[in-house]
Amino acid sequence: MASVSAASARLCSSLKLPRGSSQAAGNVSSLKMVSINRFPSLRSSRFRICCSAKPETVNKVCEIVRNQLALPPESALTPDSKFTALGADSLDTVEIVMALEEAFDISVEEESSQNITTVQEAADMIEKLVEKKTQAA
Repeated sequence: MASVSAASARLCSSLKLPRGSSQAAGNVSSLKMVSINRFPSLRSSRFRICCSAKPETVNKVCEIVRNQLALPPESALTPDSKFTALGADSLDTVEIVMALEEAFDISVEEESSQNITTVQEAADMIEKLVEKKTQAA
């Protein structure tokens, strides 16, 4: 916690802002300091940052997941939707991955497929594999 406070103080001073200020200078419209305690997931050592997939990729993954799980059109399906929360078991997840491989003309390694738990993770993985395939060609 002390290191977060120190980092916040350094950030404010580097931006020439008074400590705890929500006003920002230059092109930045606002800056708000928040405590890391408000975000328990950020305290994890497994925190990672990755690029998000294109909206069209996410939409196509949503469509495939909806079809594979026979979800009604009005059911909420977002990038953060977990397959298990949608009612998918391990067999359903394998079938989703197979449908994604066919739709995007990619091959997903078994190790990678076991790490896919959300629509966003699937879309991110697909884009990475499609890019790798394009670069190899």
